[in-house]
Amino acid sequence: MENDELIRMESFCMVYEVEPAFLHMLEESGLVEIVHIQEEEFITANALEQLDRFMRLHHDLDINAGGLEAIAHLLQKISSLQEEICRLKNRLDLYE
Repeated sequence: MENDELIRMESFCMVYEVEPAFLHMLEESGLVEIVHIQEEEFITANALEQLDRFMRLHHDLDINAGGLEAIAHLLQKISSLQEEICRLKNRLDLYE
């Protein structure tokens, strides 16, 4: 992973006005990965969209870590099922 793909967690927390404890809670739940480099913490740029979703759910709807885990699991399951439907439709098109 290149360093330009990393965002300092401290900067992220200041810009988005979120507590580092929230990001650590997400990390403990396995919902986000925090990269540790020489005593500094970073988040990947790829995780920004998902972090935004978790922050909105947590702050706007007051959903706790367990709820966020359940939502993440269900969203992943939906995505997987949509991919399977696409594959099955493509196979069906071959027989028509």
